[in-house]
Amino acid sequence: MKANTNKVELTGFAGRDAEVKEIKTGISVASFSLATSDGYRGKNGDWINNTSWHNIVMWNDMARKAGDEIKKGTRVSITGKINYRNYETQTGEKRYVTEILALEFEVVPREA
Repeated sequence: MKANTNKVELTGFAGRDAEVKEIKTGISVASFSLATSDGYRGKNGDWINNTSWHNIVMWNDMARKAGDEIKKGTRVSITGKINYRNYETQTGEKRYVTEILALEFEVVPREA
């Protein structure tokens, strides 16, 4: 029997430069948005694009590498997992976040 799996593979374009921060413990974390697109033909035959935006998070050495390599418009392939978390704001409001925790990434050259 195969184990349950949380695995995501995305290829898209960075919506902004990877922003790298160092948290209190000295660990690096990078974040950026990634746009993926697909499409379909509508009822009248016109092509309709559907773009989805994903919040990407990377840690440690990968975060520093991402800061050097991922700029707005960079085509990136990511393997990771979906991560759900929540937190409470200073005003007591509960916020929910869905993000992709990248485990591997590769900058993909644009096709000519």
